[in-house]
Amino acid sequence: MNNFFLFLIQLVVLFFAPFLLNAQSTNDSNLNSKKDISYPQFQFKGLFQARYLYALTDNVDVAGLHHSNGDFTQNTFDLKRVRLSVGAKVTDQLEVSLLVNFADFKSDPKSKVLENAFAKYTFNKYLSVTAGQFRPNFGIEESEPADLIKSFDFSNQYYEFGKNGWTSFQVGASLMGDFDIKNVPVHYAFSVVNGNGRNQEKDKDSGKQYSSRWVFGLSKKYKVNLGLNGGVGSVFKKDVYAIGADATFDIKLTDKFSFDGQIEYKQGTNHNLFFSLPEANRVGSLSNYEMKGFYFLPNIRYAINYKKLTSIEFSCRYESFDNNYKVNSNVRQTYTPMVSLEFGKAYRGRIEFGFEIDRFKHSIPDSTTFDDELFILQFQCRL
Repeated sequence: MNNFFLFLIQLVVLFFAPFLLNAQSTNDSNLNSKKDISYPQFQFKGLFQARYLYALTDNVDVAGLHHSNGDFTQNTFDLKRVRLSVGAKVTDQLEVSLLVNFADFKSDPKSKVLENAFAKYTFNKYLSVTAGQFRPNFGIEESEPADLIKSFDFSNQYYEFGKNGWTSFQVGASLMGDFDIKNVPVHYAFSVVNGNGRNQEKDKDSGKQYSSRWVFGLSKKYKVNLGLNGGVGSVFKKDVYAIGADATFDIKLTDKFSFDGQIEYKQGTNHNLFFSLPEANRVGSLSNYEMKGFYFLPNIRYAINYKKLTSIEFSCRYESFDNNYKVNSNVRQTYTPMVSLEFGKAYRGRIEFGFEIDRFKHSIPDSTTFDDELFILQFQCRL
């Protein structure tokens, strides 16, 4: 109940923030200039990602599962994402977005396939409201499309925090906007979600998860942004939390060379793990089950612009993640060196190749918690 009142206060403050900041709605001249535009307006986008995977570790398959004996799949072709996105501007201020991933049909499509399904109403640059199924702003990766990330996939912590309702696709509502504090641009977001993932018939309980994100633009020249995240909630009448901090930068070294990077840290309650265990197997209370992670993703870009080849990029993400560091700590360290060839602008065409290397504090036979090396060759096409 305290979490609800906290979010309610934030909601009220946020509602009046545009007026306190002297925000102005669309003026008459803008209305006149747009009166001849017809609605709705549609936009279609697509993403195709296909992979070839080769497991380099003895007795470990392409999914990272160790096999003490028996046959297993050492290499395979795979469809990672086959997405179709439809966006519609219903009016100048109201838009609707749908996103589906047909690659999810390769496994049980229950609670999959449909990713985004939301409506967004923009009052002005200071305030917009989103409702439906979307990715709540809670870190760098949540606002970054999968086809633009500088690595093969999102981080391990992104998916684990998604299982716990803070990231990935969730059902709920969000307020966000932008304003300036003197010369510092600020982006904010407040979200309230069910916290049990996408395409669910209903919330798993009556509890909700409330989160906020603040991003401060510290340098225009080097594009340095600092992000702060915090969230509280209730899951099966037990309090949960999550916090995080992150930074991004983009430095132009020469006319052709640039260096950019991401640094992110997250920590929070792993209630998904706690409630998945039988009561007899739980060690103490929910407060004993916490996860934390850190990653650094540097990327060097060389602009070639030779015939069809636009650029070459070199990246290597290092991540350390522990999904239960208080009770049964087993840190997973992941190294992901990658080379990317870009064809066309904005990654319209992209060929990536490299490795995903996992190292655990303790390798557990016949499980996915086992040291392994995986070679990845990925082709991407954006429509």
